[in-house]
Amino acid sequence: MTINDDKQDLRLRAKEKRSQAVADAGSEAAVRLVGNFIHAASSFPQTDSAVAAYWPMANEIDVRPLMKELHGQDRAVALPVVAGAAKPLIFRRWVPGMELEEGGFGTHHPGPEAPEIIPGILLVPLLAFDAQGFRLGWGGGFYDRTLAELRAAGTVLAVGVAYSGQKVDRVPKDSHDEALDWIITDRDVLEIS
Repeated sequence: MTINDDKQDLRLRAKEKRSQAVADAGSEAAVRLVGNFIHAASSFPQTDSAVAAYWPMANEIDVRPLMKELHGQDRAVALPVVAGAAKPLIFRRWVPGMELEEGGFGTHHPGPEAPEIIPGILLVPLLAFDAQGFRLGWGGGFYDRTLAELRAAGTVLAVGVAYSGQKVDRVPKDSHDEALDWIITDRDVLEIS
């Protein structure tokens, strides 16, 4: 099997595993995630940087309470915009209550009138993660391209966010896969060394 075959196989298993993780985590998972992020953020070098989050789809862990908390702390918060199939994401400023547009791949984001932001912290959704900081996404490569570009241009902290039940022994990876710097779940905080 190729790495792509391994990834596709894991995607199928990870979707089922995430559904079980959602059920196991209970209704307070997003609240616990906020607390774990705030605790971990005191160790981040980018303590006052803009944070790019995501609008959850399917059964991804809900980061909207965290987005509201960060906004309430006067942090700039942004959401990703798919700029094209093989392009990195761009990020537009988000504020609570704003109208969002529907984007490609089931995403939601601020409209073109919202200012673009270059984040210092990028919250990354995932299907599965391992202890080495590798993640499995939906397969479009958007976050890998975006992280590669942001890292080449300066400092960005990549923080995977998930349910703790999404952890696997090993995520298949190849040369373009970007590792995460931290993984924060509803139960754990893992700094990747």
